[in-house]
Amino acid sequence: MENENLNIKAIMESRRRSIEQSLRPISVAELKDFTDALFQYMDDPWYEMFLNVVDDPSNHIFYHAIVDDRIQLLYCREKEMAVWLIPGIGKGRLEPEQLRIVKEIVDARG
Repeated sequence: MENENLNIKAIMESRRRSIEQSLRPISVAELKDFTDALFQYMDDPWYEMFLNVVDDPSNHIFYHAIVDDRIQLLYCREKEMAVWLIPGIGKGRLEPEQLRIVKEIVDARG
């Protein structure tokens, strides 16, 4: 296997541009449609947390972005929560630094 020289700064800047270009508000109905893609099993430890966010009766705005053609991002500004997912492969919460970047992008849009 050949070693790759990864430029993490360039990768992160590219992902930031992708988020800026593709980030859009989505409805709760669209967000619920992600449930099937995200959770193949009802006992997934993330399933209950996700449903608590989606089913919250508060009037929150959710955002969706596609990063690098395979990574998807779901973000809720009011809840200060974002998750990344690669359908069929994995998912997780954004780290505080990445969460800050997404928050900045949303806040810059007003």
